[in-house]
Amino acid sequence: MKTSFTKPYSSPEQIVQILKSRGLLMEDEHKVESYLLNIGYHRLSAYIFPFYKSPKSDLILKEGTTFGQVLTLYRFDKKLRILLFNEIEKIEVAIRSVLANIGCQELGDKYWITKPEYFANEDKFNQTLALIEKELASSKEDYIEDFRHNYIENYPPAWMITEVLSFGNLNYIYSNISSNQLMKRIAAYFGLKPQVFTSWLTVLANLRNMCCHHARVWNRDFMLNPAEPRKTSKAWIDTSLINKKRIFYRLCIIRYFLSSISPSNSFNEKVTCLLESFPSIDIAAMGFCEDWKNKSLWK
Repeated sequence: MKTSFTKPYSSPEQIVQILKSRGLLMEDEHKVESYLLNIGYHRLSAYIFPFYKSPKSDLILKEGTTFGQVLTLYRFDKKLRILLFNEIEKIEVAIRSVLANIGCQELGDKYWITKPEYFANEDKFNQTLALIEKELASSKEDYIEDFRHNYIENYPPAWMITEVLSFGNLNYIYSNISSNQLMKRIAAYFGLKPQVFTSWLTVLANLRNMCCHHARVWNRDFMLNPAEPRKTSKAWIDTSLINKKRIFYRLCIIRYFLSSISPSNSFNEKVTCLLESFPSIDIAAMGFCEDWKNKSLWK
């Protein structure tokens, strides 16, 4: 049964005193108050939580816990999100292009994305078309304005439409394609089968949205459970001892995609550099396996 939310508001000054009573050490209380005002206690509390003793419900911090340690964890997570977002962007851009290009090649129709005969589920297609129309109507991109003013067709070609849709919408289009051959050809470009490709796109779209909204990711137990590939065309990992709901598995997915898009990318070095810059971070809480850097995927 639901009840009223009775927890009162606490000011940054009050929260400082509450945290001190729980054992948090701080050199400058006024500076901590400033951080609480600019970041918010609700957001920072997620980075305080790992420092509580068990049972964590007692809200007693481990001896020697400092606000500086909390802030370090917060800053690490921020830099991790920036890294993830930048790398997912590369994958997203590639998927937009590959979806449009291979679709046009396979079907011989540059307007295939807006035609129902190429899709399996009519209701799903109509929902997608409504989203396309909404995005086109609100788009201020020069190429969309140019098409609208100079051509008689109702919709632009596929390579323009894929540029105005969200990452999630691209997956929605892909998963409704009626041609198994086309689905296989698109997924095969990234060395995957359609089922795994669809699952991994969903996982990356979800992760991208979390990064955009500044959500904690470093030790999150993600709800989505990625599909596991039985066979891959490129190096993968033995996931039998890896928690698929932790961020390391998602880092592996990103690494795998990048091996198709940009084989000489420096993602490995970027991840290593970030971890080395924050030696206090517990990578086991992120789901990293032992000796991860020596696995074939990460070499």
